[in-house]
Amino acid sequence: MARAHTPRLVAALLLLAAAVAILASLGRWQLQRADERRAILAAIEAGRTQPPLTLAPGTPAAELAAWRPARAQGQWQDDLSVLLENRNQGGRPGYWLATPLVLDAARHQAVLVLRGWLPRHADGRSPQLPAVPAGPQSVTGELAPRVPRLFELWSLGASRASLPASLPAGVMPPVVQNLDLSDYARATGLTLLPVVLMQTQGDDALVRDWPQPSVDYNQNLGYALQWFSFAGIAAIAWLVVAARAWRRARRGPSSHTGR
Repeated sequence: MARAHTPRLVAALLLLAAAVAILASLGRWQLQRADERRAILAAIEAGRTQPPLTLAPGTPAAELAAWRPARAQGQWQDDLSVLLENRNQGGRPGYWLATPLVLDAARHQAVLVLRGWLPRHADGRSPQLPAVPAGPQSVTGELAPRVPRLFELWSLGASRASLPASLPAGVMPPVVQNLDLSDYARATGLTLLPVVLMQTQGDDALVRDWPQPSVDYNQNLGYALQWFSFAGIAAIAWLVVAARAWRRARRGPSSHTGR
């Protein structure tokens, strides 16, 4: 009988051992995610505590820390604006409006500004863009290393709205899902700062409540505790099964002799 139970016993022990390893690895992964979120939170706090930076064509890249307050003086070039679609605000679908602020017209040097959010019309009409003030403007906001991306999942045969090869491309700004700074620079001929300015103040109706990465590392710590608890339960189950098998093995010869 002991031999008949051996394959099932071995299989049970192997499955429990695998469960311990997998559950413990999930716990370690959650700890890594917690560390990543701590690092993001530290970067946000470090950026926001720096003094405001005045952007200029020659601003050193080392000064362009993410989340740092910044201001820029220049002139809007609204014919090079781009709309970023599928950007929700408070559960409402809409767009982000991105427009370059030209810092040096002679050298075509600029910074791309995320000006704000505007809603999408339910009837499919083009959004009403706010008027752009003429002349030199002062824009304040926070720095971002790139335009925040939206996850793209394209079904087979689906068409993707892409940035035109050159801008301006028409009366209305092109509508894209994501915007890469290098692609935008090639399309516009502008020399861009390697950073994006997320505008935080303005006199128009645009909404400027910019998303922030999730930094709730305590949630990951809670998940890690759960996974480690499950791993502990599986380890205890492995020990119980192994102990019972060992006791049966010790009793086996004596009980057989007694017969």
